[in-house]
Amino acid sequence: MAGDKHLGEVSKIIMGQSPPGETYNEHGDGFPFFQGVADFGYRFPTPRVYCTAPSRLAKPGDILLSVRAPIGRVNIADRECAVGRGLCIIRAHNPEDTRYLEFALRAIESQWDAIEGSGSVFGNATRRDLEILPIPWPEEASQRYAIAHILGTLDDKIELNRRMSETLEAMARAIFKSWFLDFEPVRAKMEGRWRRGESLPGLPAHLYDLFPNRLVDSELGEIPEGWGVASLPELIEINPPRVLNKSEIAPYLDMANMPTRGHTPSEIIERAFGSGMRFMNGDTLVARITPCLENGKTAFVDFLQNGQIGWGSTEYIVLRPKPPLPEEFAYCLARSNVFREFAIQSMSGTSGRQRVQADSLSHFLLPRIPKPVAEAFGLAIRPLFMRSSAAVRESRALAALRDALLPKLISGELRVWDAEKFMKEGGYVDSDQ
Repeated sequence: MAGDKHLGEVSKIIMGQSPPGETYNEHGDGFPFFQGVADFGYRFPTPRVYCTAPSRLAKPGDILLSVRAPIGRVNIADRECAVGRGLCIIRAHNPEDTRYLEFALRAIESQWDAIEGSGSVFGNATRRDLEILPIPWPEEASQRYAIAHILGTLDDKIELNRRMSETLEAMARAIFKSWFLDFEPVRAKMEGRWRRGESLPGLPAHLYDLFPNRLVDSELGEIPEGWGVASLPELIEINPPRVLNKSEIAPYLDMANMPTRGHTPSEIIERAFGSGMRFMNGDTLVARITPCLENGKTAFVDFLQNGQIGWGSTEYIVLRPKPPLPEEFAYCLARSNVFREFAIQSMSGTSGRQRVQADSLSHFLLPRIPKPVAEAFGLAIRPLFMRSSAAVRESRALAALRDALLPKLISGELRVWDAEKFMKEGGYVDSDQ
């Protein structure tokens, strides 16, 4: 079994601090700031730089730990950054122990619960709480490194899948933007670029014939000749009816698990249906309330069984393209800047509780896309979504394996057999019972 050490014995603990005021932007020039919020991510204070002492800045690779409810969430800094008062920096005395320490902190959920339950109404972990926090600590360094290698390999593959999934989705959205927002195939024909063999996203040479060679004025601005203009409800169903009986157990997607990046939620649970929006495979979900809309919470539903109905927050808008538009069209549209800006500008309600009313989307205009172009778009992007979803499903399975191994390896219930050999040859996990 692993022995214990106090967190203060094996690491330096640096408590975060927040800037005066709450003035941030998401992509500014200010110093990167990592705050303990529901969605881990960088923000940029502007205009003042509030934390300049090098001793109070996280370095790349430092562990970032939430110290306000929910306490105990772990992330890793990928750049030099300041952290808010809801976080602290955990810097291992021995850098080679950083990854083991990361997993050890993830594994002690019951201790976080005890700290959170004994604090203020909001839950708070002090520096002293952290300094005396017991951490499972195998004396043999090789055992710590081997445990970190096993769990880290799974984490690395999950991260690789996430990046690949995002890349595939970015390719699909680039095709959408090229064809239906910028009308690049038409412009390429007008300028003769297609004859010179200049390729466009997702458009092999033989598909150029599907597009006209002229743009014409419309109430939407310039659009391809012959396409016309339509309102959103003419092309996409808004909140289509779905049948789910009261108290029926069904897949449930809560707002916390709605993705801000990528199209697939990280977690779906089973819950008795009460009150909420219902959806099925092929639907797109858009969060309509602030700040979730501004944060980009959007999902494409491809995680249900055939014929299955899921449900979620009443603060979702459900979109479903009408044939011949492919199902993925609504998701690409919902992720586009032009749609998001329209939706944000259409929000109404009291400060802090503003939301988009579904009927306000009836004023959003789109080009009326001919059937051959719509079908070609579906053929171009559907394989990208399928590969992206396969990567996400694999990551869920890997995460389940990692989460099952994590407490057993860290506690010593499972031992890495011959850890030094494992480090050289790939390793084995064996039970000590």
